[in-house]
Amino acid sequence: MNNPDVLLSVQALSAHYGNVLALSPLNLEVQRGQIVTVIGANGAGKSTLLNAIMGALPQRGHSRGAVLFQGQDVQGWDIERRVGRGMSLVPERRELFASMSVRDNLLLGGFRLYRAGVKGWRDTLTEVYALFPRLKERAEQAAGTLSGGERQMLAVGRALMARPALLMLDEPSLGLAPRVVREIFQTIAHLRSTGVSILLVEQNARAALHVADRGYVLETGELILEGAATDLADNPRVIESYLGLGRT
Repeated sequence: MNNPDVLLSVQALSAHYGNVLALSPLNLEVQRGQIVTVIGANGAGKSTLLNAIMGALPQRGHSRGAVLFQGQDVQGWDIERRVGRGMSLVPERRELFASMSVRDNLLLGGFRLYRAGVKGWRDTLTEVYALFPRLKERAEQAAGTLSGGERQMLAVGRALMARPALLMLDEPSLGLAPRVVREIFQTIAHLRSTGVSILLVEQNARAALHVADRGYVLETGELILEGAATDLADNPRVIESYLGLGRT
């Protein structure tokens, strides 16, 4: 029987690139209203995990196992169908349309709702502007002219336009100044209060564990630790490997 509190349940999920095992079979869970983080060094397999959950592995990649979302196994679904179910991924590269305005990038995020005839879908734009006032100030500016932090805000805002139940973030702090990193993580913490559950992949373990409810530690494609975020932050192995040089 499915637990209604569990939004995402990953069961024995593995990923391969050709014949190379990139992600060993692992289990992971996100409950409704939670922020769950997966921390690990560069190359640990964190992005591969998110792409496997989203059905977005590169052409030579394939995954096995179960991805249960809102009680339904979505493994084998294409990306668009998963988005329609309520999953949204902000990739590390952000993948904005640089020549288009901030506003048009955001409206594209809501296109699926528009096409489905969902009433009031444009109201989400007001909510995104309230969350990121700088995006409203730069609404007519080309996305390619934004700063790194503003581009990250736009990528998150565009994902929120789809009104996801689960927002997956791949390295949202990458390449950003410490002040901007703090701002981004404050926003992530605030999103939990709006009802969005978050799966956060990060190298910045200190910042991630600070906002998360639960955490997992990934090393060379294997989950080696899991538990409450506060417990992981006090774990000697985590402290030695990931918290010695906090960036915030």
